[in-house]
Amino acid sequence: MAAAAALEGSANHRAGISSQELLQEMKAFISGIDPVRGHKLTVKDHARCGILLLRNLPPARGAVLEYLRGVFDEYVSCYILDLNHEGGMGSGRGPILGRPGLDDVTQEIQTVLSEFVHSNPRAWAPLVSAWSIDLMGQLSSKYSGRHQVPHASSLNELLQLWMSCKATRVLMDIYMQCLSSMISSCPDACVDALLDTSVQHSPHFDWVVAHIGSSFPNTIISRVLSCGLKDFCMHGASSVVDPLFPTLADKRVPKMASVVGILGHLATRHSASIKQELLLMFHESLGSGRDAQQLATVPFLLQLAAMSPMLLSTVSGELIDSLKPPVLDQLHQHFTGLGRDDAENLVGLVVHLICQTGPGAYRILQFLVNTAMPASVITTPGLAVRESVREACHRIIQLLLLNLQKLVYNRPSASLCEPQPRPIPFFDELKGRVRDLCVETLRLERKRHLWQHQLLGLLSVYCGQSCATEALCHLLAFACSPEELALPVQLYGGLAASMPGLLPATVRRCVARLHSSSLPEMQAARLMVNLATLVQWEGPEEEMPSPIGARLADALSWHVRDLGQLLPHSDPQVSEAAALLLSAVPLPPALSPAQLAGLVRSAVGQFLLALRRGRVAAASDCGRLLTRLSAVSAAALRAVLQQLVRSATHSGSAGLFGGWVQGAAWAPGIPPASASGDALLDVNRKFGTAVNFSGSIWAVFHAGVIGRGLKPASTVTGPGPQEAAHNLYQLLSLVVRCGSGGRPLAEPDPGLSHPPINPEAAKAVAVALVEGLCPDVTNSELAWPPEEHARNTVERDLQIRNRFEENPLLFPLLQFVALGRPALCYCSVLLRGLLATLMAHWEASRHSLTASSPWQLQASCSLISCMGQGQLLPPVLSNMHEIFHLLTPFEVHLLLLTVWEYMKDNGPLPQKFTFDPEQGQFYRDFARDGDISKYLNVLHSILHKNIGHLGHLCGRFQV
Repeated sequence: MAAAAALEGSANHRAGISSQELLQEMKAFISGIDPVRGHKLTVKDHARCGILLLRNLPPARGAVLEYLRGVFDEYVSCYILDLNHEGGMGSGRGPILGRPGLDDVTQEIQTVLSEFVHSNPRAWAPLVSAWSIDLMGQLSSKYSGRHQVPHASSLNELLQLWMSCKATRVLMDIYMQCLSSMISSCPDACVDALLDTSVQHSPHFDWVVAHIGSSFPNTIISRVLSCGLKDFCMHGASSVVDPLFPTLADKRVPKMASVVGILGHLATRHSASIKQELLLMFHESLGSGRDAQQLATVPFLLQLAAMSPMLLSTVSGELIDSLKPPVLDQLHQHFTGLGRDDAENLVGLVVHLICQTGPGAYRILQFLVNTAMPASVITTPGLAVRESVREACHRIIQLLLLNLQKLVYNRPSASLCEPQPRPIPFFDELKGRVRDLCVETLRLERKRHLWQHQLLGLLSVYCGQSCATEALCHLLAFACSPEELALPVQLYGGLAASMPGLLPATVRRCVARLHSSSLPEMQAARLMVNLATLVQWEGPEEEMPSPIGARLADALSWHVRDLGQLLPHSDPQVSEAAALLLSAVPLPPALSPAQLAGLVRSAVGQFLLALRRGRVAAASDCGRLLTRLSAVSAAALRAVLQQLVRSATHSGSAGLFGGWVQGAAWAPGIPPASASGDALLDVNRKFGTAVNFSGSIWAVFHAGVIGRGLKPASTVTGPGPQEAAHNLYQLLSLVVRCGSGGRPLAEPDPGLSHPPINPEAAKAVAVALVEGLCPDVTNSELAWPPEEHARNTVERDLQIRNRFEENPLLFPLLQFVALGRPALCYCSVLLRGLLATLMAHWEASRHSLTASSPWQLQASCSLISCMGQGQLLPPVLSNMHEIFHLLTPFEVHLLLLTVWEYMKDNGPLPQKFTFDPEQGQFYRDFARDGDISKYLNVLHSILHKNIGHLGHLCGRFQV
């Protein structure tokens, strides 16, 4: 048929030449000798003779086309030689592109063949296209090793070289004319020739594929896929090849590699078209028909993806999105009748492709997990998949995990003498989705968390310690229950053996994230709470800390300073979680003074803030932390107690313990009332902002501001009596624990039961009290002056009295100091100030009973009791507070005056105390002070006067 059509197409050319002339030209073409002159024909004349036969003698066209191959080869050879010559001479002139005599010949050849194709494309286009494309392949391979020819990997340079040669450009134009003429009818013959040549001459032929593909992208893509599928079916490769050796398909299906190569070239600019064609082939194969090509389409597409990672990444995401339940049902029915071996190979190839998938790996994983999960009662009926489809996805996940495990643990370790381990694209993509994997793992949905937990372990082994620490950090930050918290413990247990130093690295990463503000406050707090829980984790069988708890505690102990910086965090959840974690972490062996001071200051501030907010658990955590800090060293003990006392006795903290604060509301969150329009100059002119020259003539007592009237009465809102008593007990209990080596306060009332107090701790509290209440007094003022001296310290004594009246905490602290004899001696200035103001009050009182002044009565009793507990007074004098409520104010004044006289004669000096090694305490022998009967005259006189109702107490006041 083609020969007949060719004869008909060339009938008009034979009319211009006789048979005798045609015979003479044929002899000249065969012999290569000019019949007229008798000499050998030149290449140019010989070629034109062949062109004449090509026009007028159809049977000779095969021989003529074969000869014309040599003409083009001669042209290309001269072109390459000219390139080498120009390169060797180093001339700036452009290269000589072939021999000028052959340019006309190649142009005539193109003209003749174009006329043939144009006159009858169905007959001539397949023949001419196969000839031209095969000739370009031969020329590309033949001259690929020449000096001036670029390497096949330099596609742009190679394309520029060959398209600059007129011979190869003519061949390219001839093929593209043939393909254009057949696009509307049947371009498969032209595409088949392209595929066959690509198989034989790749990669030197890639420049031809790139040029043709860029000119006819849609046609080349669709027809290349179609021809590749036909060849795939023709060679009996409809069954899936071994997934472990996917490249074996190159030998079984010759055109497969060519299809992959062509599509690979086109994917850089026409990936959307390739994606569209591949998805179209996939969905068309799931139609109602069951022919061979439909059955082979999915294996063919899988094989293409296995051989080309670029095609796999191009289509994987959209393919997963298209796999809706109806499509999955069609796919399952499509392969229902597949043999066992073929089914196993198909699943194995799918698993292999998933392992090689880079972009879209997380979407594929979630698709498999969601499809393999059993349907719940709330699943929409239209979205549910068949049980067989679910079982297939379940099997794919299991095989995927098994295959990934083999790939991970069979990878050789990288060294200088060995190549780098083979990458796993699936894991390379999932490295950036560790957070999402951790969130999905913590959902604890049936098998989902088991699969993803195992995947996290394999990913950590593959990516190394950095990925493992990131996964552990995310799991610790997101875990909300003991079951969820067990997941990072299990992950660590599986990785610890192969990753030494994993736990310290994880702790460093967690601390860095806490300080980098990359975590929201809620997650940061949860992270620290979970770390504290793990530190205190107890095993299920024995009441001992788990191995991860001990190791985690050791790792966290090196970051105590960093964690301490989170105590003053603005968010209450974060600060309380930091206190909880620090209370559970062992302190490092050596803390610098700066670190210790910072920790103590932050912990005390957080403790008081927790009391203010009513957060009992947070206050307890801070208390444990401060107790442990106080046990580090004697300096640490002093620092903790002094900071506690200074902060608690500050005027702004009095409301916590039932006291009152002048001019400010206690409740947090309520801004202090200020006059509108206050300027900085006006504020600086107020009395309250002036320098306080205590005890001098510049001391000012004012009741308001001139021009504004009296100061408004302060409206102080504070905790209720029960909350204040609880706060007071919490603070005193903490002070006692720190001062007694960790032993707690047994009863809410510290006077009922107390452990032995360290004298150094009591002295630290005494010094802090004196510094806080009387900053202008030194510790050297221990001697007790005469009564007249009190007239010179009226203002200071009033300040002391006011501070004790404002803050109910001060008397309990004074009692604590009294328990650590002889520390009360260092509070001499406070005792003198209190005693002087109380004496002045009772002397000036005109009431008949002391009960009319309740605070002064309580303060007088507490003061004498403290002095008795601290052994500053003998027992007979210290018991007199028991009868104060039964006396008149003036009688109390006389008794306090007696105490003043005794203290003046027997000053409160630490040298008067002796240490008792048996009891482990200091005591005072009052027998050394001489006869004390002279100090009892007033007491006995008052008892005698009130013998009616005090007679039963006389026995307590005998020497």
